[in-house]
Amino acid sequence: MAEIIQKDGTWVFDGETLRIVPGSDKSVGLLQRTLGEIAVPLRAVAGIAYEPGRKTGRLRLRLRDGADPLLQVTGGKLPDSADPYALTVETRTAAVAEYMVDEVRNALLLDEVPDGPVDSYLLPGPSLPMTVGAGDATVTFDGRTVHLEWTWHTDDRKTAAGPVTLPLDELTGVSWQPARGLSDGYLRFVTSPNAPRLDPKHDPMAVELNGFKKDPLMALLASAVVVRMPHPNAPHREPAPAAPKSLEAAPAEDHDVLLRRLRELGELHQSGILTADEFTAAKQAVLKRL
Repeated sequence: MAEIIQKDGTWVFDGETLRIVPGSDKSVGLLQRTLGEIAVPLRAVAGIAYEPGRKTGRLRLRLRDGADPLLQVTGGKLPDSADPYALTVETRTAAVAEYMVDEVRNALLLDEVPDGPVDSYLLPGPSLPMTVGAGDATVTFDGRTVHLEWTWHTDDRKTAAGPVTLPLDELTGVSWQPARGLSDGYLRFVTSPNAPRLDPKHDPMAVELNGFKKDPLMALLASAVVVRMPHPNAPHREPAPAAPKSLEAAPAEDHDVLLRRLRELGELHQSGILTADEFTAAKQAVLKRL
């Protein structure tokens, strides 16, 4: 087992899991403190390195592409002060950091862990429910819906639309951009890849971020949403075949016709005229009109 204890946090590796516990020092970022302990399975690790410095060094963990929803959302744009996979190391304990590096690297070699991308998230993301107030909105996510409540300094065009509630199954994407210099950042929820992109200040689907202390927490909330959406590297699956036009459901107002259509579909399936996929698709189309 390898363990290193610093002001910023503690890393413990038992050969299978690297546990990262944030410290209580005032230098520890709000994102790390909010996220809490992280258990990183070895199969999620792509590499580890120690970067020596004059006064302090840095121990840095690199995860496989697609393993962590937070890194998926932030895309390398998190500053070191908010990076949960970077640990500031005092120069006098550099040997301990180097030992940690050797232990993790040896385990990666022994277990033959590839360093390429994965097609499913290997870390669960933050716990729910989660509420973050930053920028011009307070955002709440309970695992099923995202709710945006505007603050007093929100642009009039957004407040005029009122609070926004977005079911998870209607989202096609979430994007986060930190503030840079004089340019504001944003957290944007996407329901259609072809929808026009408004300026975040006026977009009722976006939170405008101004570069203040709580902004990184919006990235954490975004990761809680993203981990519950289809993984971008997941194998593409062909949709089930559509029901034959002749078997489409009858109008919703005629309940008896719909029930009769369900019985007909069952008979067609039993006789082999409809495949299992065709039967399922046609049945779902009828049930939606009941």
